[in-house]
Amino acid sequence: MKKFLYILLFILTCQTSPAQKKELSLKDAVLGYYKGLYPKYLDNFIWLKNTDTFLYKDGDSLVIKNASNEIEKTLSLSVLKKSIPGLNRLPYIETGTGQFLVFTHNNAIILYDYNTGQTGKIKYPEGAENLDFNPVIKHLAYTIDNNLYIANLDYEKIPVAVNNNKNIVSGQAIARSEFGITKGTFWSPKGDKLAFYQKDETNVAEYPLVDISVTPAKLHNIKYPMNGLGSEEPAVGIYDLTSKKTIYLKLFDKAGKEHYVTNLTWQPNGVKEEKYIYLAELNRDQNHLWFNQYDARTGAFIKTLFEETNDKWVEPEHPGYFIPNTKNQFIWLSERDGFMNLYKYDTDGKLIKQLTHNQWVITDIVSFSKNGKYVFIKGTGNDPRDSKLYKINTRNGRMTCLTPKHGQHYILMNDAATHYIDNYTNLDVPAETYLQDVDCKQNILLLKSKNPVKDYNINPVPEMFTITGEYGDKLYARMFKPLNFDPAKKYPVLVYVYGGPHIQLVTNDWMGGAPLWIPWLASQGYIVFTVDGHGSAHRGFAFESVIHRQVGRVEMKDQLHGVEYLKSLPYIDKDRIAVFGWSFGGFMTASLMTTYPDVFTTGVAGGPVTDWKWYEVMYGERYMDRFQQNPEGFKETSVLNKIQNLKGHLLTIHGYQDDVVVPQHNIALHREAIKKGIQMDFYLYPAAKHNVRGVDRVHLLTKVLNYIMQYNK
Repeated sequence: MKKFLYILLFILTCQTSPAQKKELSLKDAVLGYYKGLYPKYLDNFIWLKNTDTFLYKDGDSLVIKNASNEIEKTLSLSVLKKSIPGLNRLPYIETGTGQFLVFTHNNAIILYDYNTGQTGKIKYPEGAENLDFNPVIKHLAYTIDNNLYIANLDYEKIPVAVNNNKNIVSGQAIARSEFGITKGTFWSPKGDKLAFYQKDETNVAEYPLVDISVTPAKLHNIKYPMNGLGSEEPAVGIYDLTSKKTIYLKLFDKAGKEHYVTNLTWQPNGVKEEKYIYLAELNRDQNHLWFNQYDARTGAFIKTLFEETNDKWVEPEHPGYFIPNTKNQFIWLSERDGFMNLYKYDTDGKLIKQLTHNQWVITDIVSFSKNGKYVFIKGTGNDPRDSKLYKINTRNGRMTCLTPKHGQHYILMNDAATHYIDNYTNLDVPAETYLQDVDCKQNILLLKSKNPVKDYNINPVPEMFTITGEYGDKLYARMFKPLNFDPAKKYPVLVYVYGGPHIQLVTNDWMGGAPLWIPWLASQGYIVFTVDGHGSAHRGFAFESVIHRQVGRVEMKDQLHGVEYLKSLPYIDKDRIAVFGWSFGGFMTASLMTTYPDVFTTGVAGGPVTDWKWYEVMYGERYMDRFQQNPEGFKETSVLNKIQNLKGHLLTIHGYQDDVVVPQHNIALHREAIKKGIQMDFYLYPAAKHNVRGVDRVHLLTKVLNYIMQYNK
């Protein structure tokens, strides 16, 4: 069992008397970002579009520098206020060009010409959401309720998709933001057209949430597509700014009406008229993908370029990326060989070449060189806890790592793909910001963050190591210990767990990727342990997909392997082990407490799924299929069917306005506990959604950690 022990740091921290350190409060730990207790990066950093200059905030000024790190312009708050009345603080700059900066102020998009001081303004109504500004044509797309509009500098309000039927939703993310979908509007490369998602929720059941802020309390129904029941029907509209007309794509009928329309891609590359849109479409079972081409002028289906199938699931999360200076070639990301790799296609559907054959995960495409010779990607490399930048030749697939140091490299690249900012961190480096070029000739340190908690009585550096999980796989783990750790003592343990898809808790990041409350708890005399088991992100399809139709089963066994490891350590109190998690981690906590009731004394399950038949269609059916297709799997994974096994103390928590894991999960679990004569605890956050934020989060973690320390005895 290989361990990565940071011996020197351990010795140094043990030589420092905790009495000389300041006490860190739990409140400050929870609000640490606002208290300056997290590493510093350049504030509001952006590259200005189509330039080699970048901008960031420095105190009460905006600083613009070139790629040689030379200051080209400084804009103070006092200068901005001369052009923008009522501006009381430096605005957050959302985008910018070589001429103007874009930010929001008083229900308007402000275009500030930083050379002349002149301003333009695009107003939008109170309550507007999903703002999508196009700097090429200076138009703004936005939604009001379920309808989509465009505004411009002439103060026009242009209706794009307006419908009195409340079941029709335009311009918003669809499919519950699965499949990499984060928005609902897509400007064409030239800005002549606006494509948008639309969904018909007629067949989606309403779920009742209750607003208690009014008297009497008010019913607030939301559309929530539950597993195995009616789902939304998608559409894609295209608004032409010249003709002022909206047409709809004639979507692929082989996938069924309740299918998924994902990863919308405009074809660019100098085409005189923006003719084509590409969609990755999946059947509702999510095991068959068609990559389809459509005519953006008529909406006509043209052809399927390729298909992907899998007996578990196919999950597209990226659009097609067209290669510059090629008429019809693009890159597609796929897990078809077991890891996310790059495939080069042409628009006839011909696979030209599989560019990469990595046995590790590519996470994103960052940019292309202007000549199309290179594509820049982010990926884990051989250690899934890392994130690095690579340059890949689009002709032969030759790959160069531009950021070889182990750790997390958060990359921001200019449009020309000649320079990038590398926000770098690892277990021993709080944060360092570098200005670099892609030819590896320039490496300028812009900012080096100090350890923000060096004066406090916590140890921010966990031990990172591996354990052996189910099937003999290597699992990555981390462990926080008190600053004054004494190996002769016995310590209680909190196992902090998530355990589900798309999440990775253990990373080669500052504090190992942990939030600040975890080392705070360690300072109270706890060992805090986390392991990423099967199903978690960045380990490849085989590692992740073993959970199919039986979520929780293998994941729990991995957590038990972690417990076995803990019990092998001489300083662990084997009789005082607790577990805590949120969302999927709440499901894992409740499942562990009821499936293996003799292992943990105490558990706190926040926002837990308790029965997968009540979870949403898109995520739930991918991993569990429909409850009609997999009745045995749903029965075995339901916490309700195991609550009678509970022996320890279990607290479940829920936001009353939770529209992700709806409150029915938690309430039904307690109803079943009452029927079975089982005592357990419950806490409700009346105004919270799925995540409890702000000052309420201080209350939440105080509740959680007090409960653990009270009962884990």
